[in-house]
Amino acid sequence: MSSGNAVVARNVRLLREQRGLSLARLAREAGLAKQTLSKLEQGTGNPTVDTLFSIATALGVPVTRLVAEREQVMTVQRGADVVWKAHEGFETRALDHVYGSGVIENYLVRVGPDRDGTGKPTEPHPVGTLEHLYVISGRVRVGPADSPVELATGDFVRYPGDRPHVYQSLEGESLVHIVVSVPRVQPGTGGTNTARTHGDGAH
Repeated sequence: MSSGNAVVARNVRLLREQRGLSLARLAREAGLAKQTLSKLEQGTGNPTVDTLFSIATALGVPVTRLVAEREQVMTVQRGADVVWKAHEGFETRALDHVYGSGVIENYLVRVGPDRDGTGKPTEPHPVGTLEHLYVISGRVRVGPADSPVELATGDFVRYPGDRPHVYQSLEGESLVHIVVSVPRVQPGTGGTNTARTHGDGAH
């Protein structure tokens, strides 16, 4: 199995399962033989460009989502290291970008003092969820429970939200801005629920 085929196989299977689609149904909606799609998901097929576009259309995603490595690493941007871009009358700082479509949630979160220092992990969100967190004030330890990162005012981090993760304030109460991107689920497919991830008191 080539590395390229492995990436496509993993992405197609992940996206299909997120939408609650059976192999047969995705094959039918993409106009492919079930055996063709099965081989592709096993990494033994050699899909043409037309095949990839057909699958991407059936899944409702850009074809780049099928051929690109899924980002699962943390990306940290320190406030002291960023470059502001000057415009007429204002300056901008790029934080991050989100590919594809789905539910995009915005939150301001007050992180209280962690009295016992344990930083109890929160429950993971649906598969493929990313969290983008910017520290407005204070110092925090956030990110995947097994590899959190310490951030200060002006710092930014992106990390997988579909793994247990933590929010800890290191100095009194901290204020953070979180954008949660949850992949789209096709209506009626029985896929992952995209109910609000932070609005129900889960965090």
